[in-house]
Amino acid sequence: MVDLGLENRLALITGSTVGIGLAVAEEFLKEKAGVIICARNGERVEKTVKDFKTAYPDAQVYGKNCDVSKLEDIESLAEYIKTLGGVDILINNAGTGSEEKSMTAPDEKWYHYWDLHVMSAVRLSRMLVPLMKTRSGEGVIINTTSMCATQPLYYEPIYNVTKAALNMYTKCLADELIKDNIRVLSVAPGLVLTPDWYKTAGILSEKEGITVQQYFDNIAQAMTPIGRYASAEEVAKLYVFFASKQASYCLGTTFHIDAGAIKTLN
Repeated sequence: MVDLGLENRLALITGSTVGIGLAVAEEFLKEKAGVIICARNGERVEKTVKDFKTAYPDAQVYGKNCDVSKLEDIESLAEYIKTLGGVDILINNAGTGSEEKSMTAPDEKWYHYWDLHVMSAVRLSRMLVPLMKTRSGEGVIINTTSMCATQPLYYEPIYNVTKAALNMYTKCLADELIKDNIRVLSVAPGLVLTPDWYKTAGILSEKEGITVQQYFDNIAQAMTPIGRYASAEEVAKLYVFFASKQASYCLGTTFHIDAGAIKTLN
């Protein structure tokens, strides 16, 4: 068994009551790290914290509701984290898909997704890095981007653009922070079975007159050589590896986990 060296480290994971974020939080707990659960819905945060404390009674599990698209909420979250003495690991994971056309999407929608996907990472990094520097050991920031930043989906130009910008922010921040022993990198998932995908599949499969599973199978066969979606748990294991001492030479790069869905070379 490989020792990832995450015991007693503390990780903040945004968007961690569902999907990839929830799976990432549990993987950290399995490695005996502490976690801070963070999401907009306070009831979901409370339930997730309660469930994790039941499953991992000896673990450090904290919770704070926060809409990371709002500056005032991020400021409140940062103040709360100060009371815990800061974090070792920041996972900027909160986000969701969009649906629009570039020529008709209003400014307000562009600004919302810019705040949600890009400025949340900028602001949290800016506020939490000073605390990260005071803790012993290596600091790590991992941004969740998407294969859509490289190979865009036609129906979500705002999502594509903001995730691409987050990749570039990762590159810039990595150069700035490595002197402080803080590594920054991005993970770009492809097709992952999350509640967002189930919601989309439910709507589109009904329109096409097929089952949800048939919809998933059709998309996976069309987009990936492996012919299936990933589970959130499969993707989450990559996050804990990149946060660990075993990945000490990984920084400034966007790492894809997409089963070969991207058809180009960078």
